[in-house]
Amino acid sequence: MGLVTGLLTLPLAPVRGTMWIAERLLDEVERELADPELIERELDEADAAYERGELSEEEHLALEEALLMRLTGQTGD
Repeated sequence: MGLVTGLLTLPLAPVRGTMWIAERLLDEVERELADPELIERELDEADAAYERGELSEEEHLALEEALLMRLTGQTGD
């Protein structure tokens, strides 16, 4: 990048930095959402909550379906 270009785009540096951080956060969230171990742990927690009576059967089935869709990489559209 040339000196003139660098000086002219300097006011955009905070925006570029913010965008870079947002992209890294999005990457991390997507990685965590697709983590099979995390999804399996959430399935176990949903089962336990259902057994304790904290979730109705409908809530449990809906949560289980959403987690299984995440596990298989489906979006549910």
